[in-house]
Amino acid sequence: PDNAVITQAADLLAASKNPVLVLGGGAADAAEELRVLAEKLDAPVIHTINAKGILPPGHPLRAGENMALTPIRRLLAEADLVLAIGTEFGETEMYPDPAPIEINGQLIRIDIDAEQLTRGPVATLPILADAGLAVSALNRAPALATSRARSGAARAAATYAAVRACWWPAVGRHQRIAEIVADCLPDAILVGDSAEPVYALNQSYQAPRPRSYFNSSTGYGTLGYGLPAALGAKLAAPDRPVIVLAGDGGLQFSISELAAAVEARIPVILLLWNNQGYGEIKSFMEERRIMPIGVDIYTPDFQTIVRGFGCAVARPDHLDHLAPALMEASRRNVPTLIELTPALFPTA
Repeated sequence: PDNAVITQAADLLAASKNPVLVLGGGAADAAEELRVLAEKLDAPVIHTINAKGILPPGHPLRAGENMALTPIRRLLAEADLVLAIGTEFGETEMYPDPAPIEINGQLIRIDIDAEQLTRGPVATLPILADAGLAVSALNRAPALATSRARSGAARAAATYAAVRACWWPAVGRHQRIAEIVADCLPDAILVGDSAEPVYALNQSYQAPRPRSYFNSSTGYGTLGYGLPAALGAKLAAPDRPVIVLAGDGGLQFSISELAAAVEARIPVILLLWNNQGYGEIKSFMEERRIMPIGVDIYTPDFQTIVRGFGCAVARPDHLDHLAPALMEASRRNVPTLIELTPALFPTA
């Protein structure tokens, strides 16, 4: 990064009264430097989907995950300075209602792609640089040598509480499942298809560290992506549990990849949310009073199919049975299908 531009950015940050950080996937390899910077600035932090895990779970500066939600949009609009690092401000971060971001204060953007700096919200100060190098330089800048209290933790806590109040019922369901996963397999990588659990956990899940949560909803929403992507993740990180989040519709696009997984002894854990159709699309149709078409699909017997591939299966009939199923799956050398249904949440 250009030293003069870093100095200018540091001066702006030092002078700000209520800054906010927005972190994207381009900042994932700068987690420790970003934690130091956020704490120096005492600034609330918004994680986009691919940035999950930059701040550890429960960090007091975590303000939320989804820029579509009113509390986070208000936080951005009221900030006198927003520092955005490695993020496109993309529409897929704003499910289910994407809208232009309103930033009324100054905006500093750091990105390694010059073209990206010209898209989306216009930056007061664009910085063309690697995220890690730029944040490291900011942390060394004389203007930021002294930390300053800006009520960041209180602002973050208030925003996060308001965000939780915006969660729809599916978020609470799948957050409970994610908490069980985190208790059993605390360093797991979650790889998502386009499915209800993914859209839900995009709102709520706090990953244990960077590059521990990714899915196809951040791009074209490709159905069938989750299983083959998880196989790649397990090959790249063989010592970490890898869990696929998929729905009954999406899994049918790539279920044949289980043959490759069995051949290569790639023991991913497939958490299948089986609501017997394209539930998210159906909900959108019903909310708009559109006759549901093509969403109540035929649902095969996944247990029989998966056994035929040589994989293990489980179908918990109570949430208390999910943890033992996960632990057993983690000890196998072939994939395990754990089939979950809405019946696990009878009051939802």
